[in-house]
Amino acid sequence: RGSPLALAQARETKARLMAAHGYADGDIEIVVITTTGDRIRDRPLSEIGGKGLFTKEIEEALLNRGVDLAVHSAKDMPTVLPNGLVLAACLEREDPCDVFISRKARSLSDLARGASLGTASLRRQAIAKRARPDLRVLPLRGNVETRLRKLDEGHYDAIILAAAGLMRLGLAARIRTVLPAEFSLPAAGQGALG
Repeated sequence: RGSPLALAQARETKARLMAAHGYADGDIEIVVITTTGDRIRDRPLSEIGGKGLFTKEIEEALLNRGVDLAVHSAKDMPTVLPNGLVLAACLEREDPCDVFISRKARSLSDLARGASLGTASLRRQAIAKRARPDLRVLPLRGNVETRLRKLDEGHYDAIILAAAGLMRLGLAARIRTVLPAEFSLPAAGQGALG
């Protein structure tokens, strides 16, 4: 996929393959595939088919031999892969925790009553509403940079993202609070690249 995070993850995998197998830079080509999930940005994923919308076209390219391998965040992969595909490897897992980001508060508990919290994840929505039923939890789609820009423009008082994506993009300084796993259990596979 073409987002900065997807490209950073692809470049990291390419570098690891080059180092492990002695490939030259030109031996591995990164091919950008735009998915249905990338094209539909105005609705929550739960309304349009879920996380599989980010893998369907990539899986088809693999099955049709248009690409030899794909790199994807393990948390966003479907539980069951299509026949003929396997999860062949995972890189070392980055920090799997969720993080709180805000310019107005240091933590979820510090947000003003009725504040707006942006997240696309149903899991994160449920965790936030359980801890703070007064919050207005609003849907937030887009790549990491888009979500941060929407926060900076004042569309939300705070957002919750995965620590791993921010770290891979060199944006860890934006993290206000790491949400401990006891409070916000990370998604299965969060922080791992498959």
